Amino acid sequence: MRTLFIYNPHAGMMQIKNHLFTILNCFAEAEYDLTVFPTRKQGEAMTIARKKAGDYDLIICSGGDGTLNETVNGILSARCEKVPMLGYIPAGSTNDYAASLKLPKNMEKAAKLIVEGQPYLYDVGKFNSRYFVYIAAFGAFTNVAYGTPQDIKNTLGHLAYLFEGIRSLGEIRSYRMKVSSKEFKAEDRYIYGMITNTMTVGGLYKLDRHNVRLDDGLLEVMLVKEPKDALELNEITSYLLGSLKKTDMVISFKTDRIRFETEENTAWTLDGEYGGDPKKVLIRDYEKAISIINR
Repeated sequence: MRTLFIYNPHAGMMQIKNHLFTILNCFAEAEYDLTVFPTRKQGEAMTIARKKAGDYDLIICSGGDGTLNETVNGILSARCEKVPMLGYIPAGSTNDYAASLKLPKNMEKAAKLIVEGQPYLYDVGKFNSRYFVYIAAFGAFTNVAYGTPQDIKNTLGHLAYLFEGIRSLGEIRSYRMKVSSKEFKAEDRYIYGMITNTMTVGGLYKLDRHNVRLDDGLLEVMLVKEPKDALELNEITSYLLGSLKKTDMVISFKTDRIRFETEENTAWTLDGEYGGDPKKVLIRDYEKAISIINR
């Protein structure tokens, strides 16, 4: 099998350096025709995946959520007649999507799974012209995810310190958004919004596994309204941390297409990396767009 292996040597406290020989040996024993490419800078995984997607049957990436995002963007933007399968060996600080897929945390076991597992088709989101694997988000402290040094990311999950920061009402900024989809239309002020295709966000907030599917053609939407006082803020925090089952301050629904419009530039994060600050955003679900090897 013609295979391209892209890995980020700096992800997850450079943990791949201790496993690289065993991982490569696993693919060699399976008689994969293997090409290895270590990334040296941000964006390189996307560039090489897009350039080489048509030459390979399987592209394996190893790194964090950002490396996975880049690889998927490269594969899908290449618009190959035959889209290569994807294998993923998680090596980052949070690895939300790997947790949703129940991939092994042990890198050598994850490599073995790629050899022995089966490909399954999963949805991918699209944020204007860019794909995202599991989350597009704006608002409260999302800049922490992409503005924090790697060593801090290695210690804290993205939303773990997001929710820690929400404790002070004075620190929260709200955004007036016009939101429109088939299921929901409103114009209001929100402190946070996320559109996801995942079971867990930031290693902390978990979605209902009985209600979320990664291949159903739908994305999960959550919008958090601006709290007027400390009581409403406490209600939001309690809901997000799971101690409160329902609140009017948090809106949740599923959709395959949603628009956001605002008069000010609003920063977004895509799979934990900076996604730009557009005033108009169209998010769509691409059903069963990528084939990922799983159990």
